[in-house]
Amino acid sequence: MDVSKKHLAAAAAENIISAEQADALYRFLSEQTKDTPRFTFTHVLYYFGGLIAIGAMSIFMTLGWEAFGGGGILVISLVYAALGLKLSSVFAAKQLNIPAGICATFVVCLTPLAVYGLQVYLGLWPDNSVYRDYHRYIQWHWLYMELATLAVGAVIAWKYKYPFLFMPIAATLWYMSMDISAMLSGGDYSWELRKLVSLYSGLLMIGLAFWVDIRTRKQADYAFWLYLFGVLAFWGSLSLMHSTSELSKFFYLCINLTMIGIGVLLVRRIFVVCGALGACGYLAYLASSVFKDSWLFPVALSVIGLAVVYLGVLWQKHEQAITQKSRAILPTALRELLEAKA
Repeated sequence: MDVSKKHLAAAAAENIISAEQADALYRFLSEQTKDTPRFTFTHVLYYFGGLIAIGAMSIFMTLGWEAFGGGGILVISLVYAALGLKLSSVFAAKQLNIPAGICATFVVCLTPLAVYGLQVYLGLWPDNSVYRDYHRYIQWHWLYMELATLAVGAVIAWKYKYPFLFMPIAATLWYMSMDISAMLSGGDYSWELRKLVSLYSGLLMIGLAFWVDIRTRKQADYAFWLYLFGVLAFWGSLSLMHSTSELSKFFYLCINLTMIGIGVLLVRRIFVVCGALGACGYLAYLASSVFKDSWLFPVALSVIGLAVVYLGVLWQKHEQAITQKSRAILPTALRELLEAKA
């Protein structure tokens, strides 16, 4: 439940708790959730500033840095990384966990730049590409940078345990899946291969996210970014695949409906959003192609929609009994995860 100060004031007005208790409870709840990302001006400043710094060292990197040479890029990256770790420690000592996590994430995002500088300095860079191409093109030799990023990310995540650290790890896993496909295909960048690799890597990432979710069910939300990149990779490639079979298109609808169910069960909005978009896309296809001139299709669809609404009414009426019976047969870890989400 999203309990606000207004709700507590209403409870005090109904004499359920006193006004003093309402104020004390609000302060307690605010303290408990201070490290949970929220849409507040303070948190917007934290993440906006952090993303600017991360973007400056990654996506928005200019060709001017090439003038420093490999050695210069490596030294600058290491100095920035030391500064990021120092700031993270200072913020952590002051119990400012969100800016501490952002600074630690900044260090992980510097890893590809540092590895690039090292390879150039040692004369091991294989072609004329530059670092800014890392975020634009698929090439097999990015794998060294990606593997190093995963290693550094795993070490820093293990040491500092900030959920935002999983953002560069998830993004790197997605990058790496594309580059591995290029390596295995000998440089074949066909879209069909990319979609297949993205599909299966997305599924693997979703599986990893669920495992992390189970393991950290009593802690912070470490699985968010893995779910986000995994679902986008899986659903995006699935939606881009072309098929002339009506059965496969219907199967696509079933997958999207299943995603909606999983999203509701795990309280993961990314599943619901993508699943809803996919289901609506399939219905739009039916309306524009299969039943283009049928007057019965909108009527049938309306009936189905109202039936779903009524199903929601029945679910609300019997939700508690169904939930208790179904959770009783689940493994303890999964039951605890669902109870924590509820």
